[in-house]
Formats: sequence, structure tokens, C-alpha cells
Amino acid sequence: MYHCFGSVTGGDEYGSTWHHTGLPFPGYNSRANLEAIQSEKCNFFYGTPTMYIDMLSQPDLHKYDLSSVEAGLMGGSPCPPEVVRRLRTDMNMKEITCIYGTTENSPVTFLGFPQDNEELKINTVGCIMNHTEAKVVDPATGEIVPLGASGELMIRGTCVMHGYWDDPEKTREVISQDRWYRTGDTASLNSLGYCRIEGRIKDLIIRGGENIYPAEIEQFLYSHPKVQDVQVVGVKDERLGEQVCACIRLKEGQTSSAEEIRAFCKGQISHFKIPHYVMFVDSYPLTAIRKVKKNVLKEEIEKKLSL
Repeated sequence: MYHCFGSVTGGDEYGSTWHHTGLPFPGYNSRANLEAIQSEKCNFFYGTPTMYIDMLSQPDLHKYDLSSVEAGLMGGSPCPPEVVRRLRTDMNMKEITCIYGTTENSPVTFLGFPQDNEELKINTVGCIMNHTEAKVVDPATGEIVPLGASGELMIRGTCVMHGYWDDPEKTREVISQDRWYRTGDTASLNSLGYCRIEGRIKDLIIRGGENIYPAEIEQFLYSHPKVQDVQVVGVKDERLGEQVCACIRLKEGQTSSAEEIRAFCKGQISHFKIPHYVMFVDSYPLTAIRKVKKNVLKEEIEKKLSL
């Protein structure tokens, strides 16, 4: 209930409270969700990318009757295009909409339309909601950047919270005097006003002076046929400051190597974005709503690599 995606979008806006809807499990459980979809003939689903990936990774996914599924929402962190494609083919999700927002913004600020073309549906989080403003600025200067350029996404409107409870100092850090909310997310806007989320500013990897957005590498690696899930972090490097590390969960029964992953990247993404380290993992440190704790993952990897 602490997270707006669940307490507002799921609990109230879609009538769960009004219609006495039950839950299949006290906490998130991908198998229980699949069983609920089958037994209750669920039409609509919503969750974070990790939740969807967990369901897609069930080895007996094909045994469940998911014919009732019509559509779904995905948000909470960047939506990998390859996962969106697999939801259509493997879970019968004819319509999947990627959305963007924060608990501080009540929560949704960007949303797409069913009529949007494939590129907009898969690679953006839609356009700004009514009665809401958005801009992308240079984090260093606060100046608005040109269309298509990356910067920090800022939001203004009645959806923005008044502030953090009993914490005026933290509130001043994220809300300017003219009521612009600093999301802390790196994004770009196209000429139609559609938004592409590139990741968290604090997750930005600076390797030898080059800015690298982990989400870009993650989205590329999701297209590898053996990769189930991937998280990219920057780890310490004495010479370059940081190096790129890809932490990969493989699909059931698959094996791979760092050399295979790097060869897959060669010539497809910029050479400085190719992971210097490739770690194969069984799981990631997660929050209660299945968001990856990248700061904890980074610490764990640096410890394993003795950096």
C-alpha cells in the first residue's frame, strides 16, 4: 500500500476496493498470478517489468489458459521492448501500454493510446496527461534542452504532491519554488510530445568521460535469445572511473559466457557501451514491489569482483 501504483492505480482507480476484489497471494507471486488469471478469467493485468518477467520465466507458462487476457499496463521502471513483444506472443496480451509516473505525482503523468503505432507503444511511455506540464532540462544548468535531447524530466501540475510529510528540506530538494517536480529520471521528448525514459540520473555510468545510460544496454541485451532478464550497473574502475557490468539471468536450461555476450554486442552498440564485466546471476535484490535495488546490486558485484 505504500506505493502509488498499487494503492491508487490498482486499489482505487480500477475499482478493486469498490467491487471487493480479492488478491491471489499476500505478496507478489508469479505462479499464483498465473493461476488466478486461469481460474478467475482475468482480462486486465498491471505490474512492474520484473513482475511480468517473472511470469514469462515460468517453465510451464504454456500450460496455463491465458485466453481471457486482453490488455495490461506496465510501469514502475523502464519497459524493455523485448518483454512487451513477448507478452503479446506468450501471454496473449493483445494491448500492452507502458506508462510513467511517480508516487509524488499521484502517480501517472505519461500515458499512451491504443491507436498509437508500434514504435510509440514499444519505445515510449506515451504523452503528457491533461492538466499536466513536462519539460526536459540540462541537470547542470536547468535550461530546457532541444527536442530529442536527453536531460532530467520535470513535471508540474495539480498532480504534484504538496510535499514529503514533516520533511521540508527534502521537499525543497525535489520541488522548485515555481512548483516543478524534479523526477530524477533521464528522458527525452519527441516532436509529438511522447516521452522516452532512459533511466535514473543516479544510475548513469560515466566511463572515461562518456555518459552511458544502463537502460539502453539492457534493452539491447533483452533481444539476446538466451537472456531472461538483465540489469546493467557501473562498477568502480581505477583508470576510467567506472566500467559497465551486465548482470544477466538466463532463460531456463540455457548456458552462456561473457565472451558470447560481448560478441553479440560487437558492432551493434558503441564499443564503450559493451559490458566489460558480465555476471550471470539467479536473482536480484528487490524491493517489496519487485523493483531492482541497483545500488545494492552494484555493491554486491563490486564485492564479488574485489573492486
